[in-house]
Amino acid sequence: MSALPLLLVPGLMCDHTVWDPLLPHLSALYPCQVVDHGHADSLTQMASQLLLDAPPQFSLAGHSMGARVGLEVLRLAPERVSGVALLDTGYLPLSSGVAGEEEVSKRMHLLQMAQDKGVREMAQTWAQGMVHPNRLRDTALMEAIFEMFERKNAAIFAKQLHALIHRPDGSDVLSRIAVPTLIGCGRQDAWSPPSQHEAMHQLAPHAQLDIYEEAGHMAPMEQPHVVADSMLQWLSRC
Repeated sequence: MSALPLLLVPGLMCDHTVWDPLLPHLSALYPCQVVDHGHADSLTQMASQLLLDAPPQFSLAGHSMGARVGLEVLRLAPERVSGVALLDTGYLPLSSGVAGEEEVSKRMHLLQMAQDKGVREMAQTWAQGMVHPNRLRDTALMEAIFEMFERKNAAIFAKQLHALIHRPDGSDVLSRIAVPTLIGCGRQDAWSPPSQHEAMHQLAPHAQLDIYEEAGHMAPMEQPHVVADSMLQWLSRC
């Protein structure tokens, strides 16, 4: 029997570039399709769009915001998903009080920068905390990230930020997942740290939990061989 399609869901302002380093390892065994969120401004809308275009049955891997979209896909149509990978992500809604206000303020500051100075300059600031510190001098990696962001504009950034700020609580979905699950993140992911993924694992204890050494938030681009091996192990159970 042929392998089920694998849908690859990118995160905030990201596209196929995040997944490209993994494709030589994955696409020989699994038909891969990278999802585009278009102009959607909610995670539910992104999940609904994905389901409209998706095959009847599929595996799904999401990175960052894309993994939150994956949780919403599972909320809407769990019977269609044969396995899910949640990479460098989170599951809780916006915090109340000061913590939530600070998150919104930081996101709005980046949006203002994108609107006033351009997406590339915003990406240069954003990326400082999104890769392993040693990779900040990796010109090829950093340029790939900047160019990826530049393919989208400030209007799309605003819509995707709106989706994240108004994100639903994914705790209930995590606790109900009944298919093979991978929870993975970079050891030096400062935005979505390993402790956050360990908390996710407590809600889905059957999941495969992998921490990728020498990688930050952009683990699929920073350590593609390691992430691909992790995903292949997960996919073998789907």
